[in-house]
Amino acid sequence: MKKNKKAIITVLAVLLVVALLPFLLSSIVTLSTKSRIITAEEASSMDFDCIIVLGAGVWGNIESARPSHMLEDRLKVGIELYKMGASNKIIMSGDHGRKDYDEVNVMKEYAIENGVESSDIFMDHAGFSTYESVYRAKEIFLAEKVLIVTQEYHLYRAIYDARALGLDAYGVSANLRGYGGQTYYDFREVFARDKDFLYCLFKPKPTYLGETISVFGDGDVTND
Repeated sequence: MKKNKKAIITVLAVLLVVALLPFLLSSIVTLSTKSRIITAEEASSMDFDCIIVLGAGVWGNIESARPSHMLEDRLKVGIELYKMGASNKIIMSGDHGRKDYDEVNVMKEYAIENGVESSDIFMDHAGFSTYESVYRAKEIFLAEKVLIVTQEYHLYRAIYDARALGLDAYGVSANLRGYGGQTYYDFREVFARDKDFLYCLFKPKPTYLGETISVFGDGDVTND
């Protein structure tokens, strides 16, 4: 009877650890990067190789696509930081893996319409995930010190990925309004942090690499 009791306790303890592990790893990601989230004013007093604006959904068909609310707010903050002097280069990193879906051209067009020079904008057409975006920022665009812009719940993971890959990374939050479905996003992000925690241990290559395009050059070479 005592052996059965011990076995049950052991099984319950293992199940508890398994249940809590995702939240533990998520906490490691957030706590280790919290100090790297700074204000726009703090960022403007620093010198970054580039601002990385991470992609998000776009609305409408390919001819009339426009940024979703989350993406629009990321762009607004990224453009503000550019104008404040945090960096004179912006990487627009998003999903352009299909002809009928294109985040990065929507992002670039929005920035140009709001006063950013075309040659200062680099388009990363293969930023299919947060991990891939920061990996490519380092290996393709040769950035070393970067300022990442996205919503705060996402920013912890982006900074964690970037630092694990060797970038000196900071972030500014793009929380300019409330977003529908935020509870779902927060819950999903726990497991996304767990996934990227493992990615950062093993450092797999992104979907695409290719020739280097220095972020210190002319961004129009990334036009398509």
